[in-house]
Amino acid sequence: MDMYELFRGELFGVWFLIGAALVFWMQAGFAMVETGFTRAKNAGNIIMKNLMDFCIGTLVFILIGFSLLLGEDFMGLIGKPGFDIFTSYADFDWSNFVFNLVFCATTATIVSGAMAERTKFLSYCIYSAVISALIYPIEAHWIWGGGWLSQLGFHDFAGSCAIHMVGGISALIGAKILGPRIGKFSKDKDGKIVKVNAFPGHNLPIGSLGVFILWLGWYGFNGAAATSLDQLASIFVTTTIAPALATVSCMIFTWIKYGKPDVSMCLNASLAGLVAITASCDVTNAFGAIVIGIVAGILVVFGVWLLDYVLRIDDPVGAVAVHCLNGIWGTIAVGLFATTSAPENDTLVGLFYGGGFDLLGKQLLGILSVGAWTAVTITIAFLIIKATVGIRVSEEEEIVGLDPTEHGLPSAYGGFTIMDASDMTMDVNENTDLGVSDYEKASTAAKKASVPVTREPAELSTGMHKVVIIAKLTRYDALRRAMNALGVTGMTVTQVMGCGIQKGAGDMYRGVEMDATLLPKFKVEIVVSKIPVETIIEGARKALFTGHIGDGKIFVYNVAKVYKIRTGEEDFDALQDVE
Repeated sequence: MDMYELFRGELFGVWFLIGAALVFWMQAGFAMVETGFTRAKNAGNIIMKNLMDFCIGTLVFILIGFSLLLGEDFMGLIGKPGFDIFTSYADFDWSNFVFNLVFCATTATIVSGAMAERTKFLSYCIYSAVISALIYPIEAHWIWGGGWLSQLGFHDFAGSCAIHMVGGISALIGAKILGPRIGKFSKDKDGKIVKVNAFPGHNLPIGSLGVFILWLGWYGFNGAAATSLDQLASIFVTTTIAPALATVSCMIFTWIKYGKPDVSMCLNASLAGLVAITASCDVTNAFGAIVIGIVAGILVVFGVWLLDYVLRIDDPVGAVAVHCLNGIWGTIAVGLFATTSAPENDTLVGLFYGGGFDLLGKQLLGILSVGAWTAVTITIAFLIIKATVGIRVSEEEEIVGLDPTEHGLPSAYGGFTIMDASDMTMDVNENTDLGVSDYEKASTAAKKASVPVTREPAELSTGMHKVVIIAKLTRYDALRRAMNALGVTGMTVTQVMGCGIQKGAGDMYRGVEMDATLLPKFKVEIVVSKIPVETIIEGARKALFTGHIGDGKIFVYNVAKVYKIRTGEEDFDALQDVE
């Protein structure tokens, strides 16, 4: 072997391990996407699951998974179990072990998203171990370990079928057996589902960070096994084009369908394009990557709709639409778009490049066989778990959140106030518009409708009053200045959430209407004695008035007793600032 070949071999050996490290880094991406797309009360649980599926996966992959995948082939079905990692470590294939381990962990973590927010942590650990120990290694042996599919000529370069479709099918079956989150589907008195409810993710910036992490990791996912620089560069090209075109097609499609480009759906589309190109990244060209990506971007929207409105399966993060449907599409795409113009591909030719149906038939056979294996084994695993330790948390635990109930963690965001806040404004229509926005010109009836006042009977008055004002955040500064001008010396202010008759403005999230969004408001509490309470009410009404129902509400309570701790003064004297 000459020096060039030796250097080239060493270089690609190093790149192979760097690629494995990039695939490991995808665990962070999956954790961020799943966390961002779900609710804050479960964030710690989701981080823990994504951490443990890699760690538990490593344990079982050492014990059995690796040998089942890459052990000596037995009848094309399974690798021979063995413990070479312990008995002959000096001669062990370290690089292949690490590389296949990180791929195995990816398969297990896909399932987590579809079953998020209502799965027992113990049950998750068990089925994650089963996937890493048995389900993934055996079917991956068929494809990459010298098994019968590889002998037949089935092609899945980096795992559209072996990893993503398997993870997606497991996610679909798991979510179906588990059932939807509480409140996801509204039912009538006969138990028929009449409405799908949206559960917006609590942190889309974290979700988008996860997508970018995954996209970066995907260059290792698809490119680590490249055998030449030209092939590696071509893989990088197709791995860039497909997700980009998927995202563009999704943006246009959701813009037309829902009236606005859907943020979370476009993030899903980027991942869908990556999943779809994974099988054919080494045998397709730029045109093939474009078509594969465009289809993936639309297919992911269809998948989310299909689960919500037809199958009635709750998938919080779109794992089934991204991984299952696009894993299938990506595997089929090999049989359509494989071309010898791709570097290092001299044999595989798809239907659209004159190859006929031969390769396409092999791809379809692979999808059916791997899909059947996965569906049967994961169903058995889930049903056994459900019958023994149980698979779903209690109703109370789900409502409170899995962070405190499963992990003793009050919140994953210690020190922060987590609210389901948005900047959505209230609907202004013929039922809410009072016809005048000038307080001085408004009628008494309009003022009462815009900012109603509730108070106790005057005969109960003690001369001391507590005034509670609840209004829209945008009017806080005007109210603060008005109260200051009246001589109010102190206020207690808190941010609250609420909605009135008109509720929140209806909008769409992932194709589902949000029709009762809680709106951010502020609550001000003032206790007065010297300043007439009517003056406070009038000043507040004037500051809050915009001419619409729902401008605010004022509650007036009689105060029976006041005690100033520092001086010992009581009642009227305790309210006077004499310092």
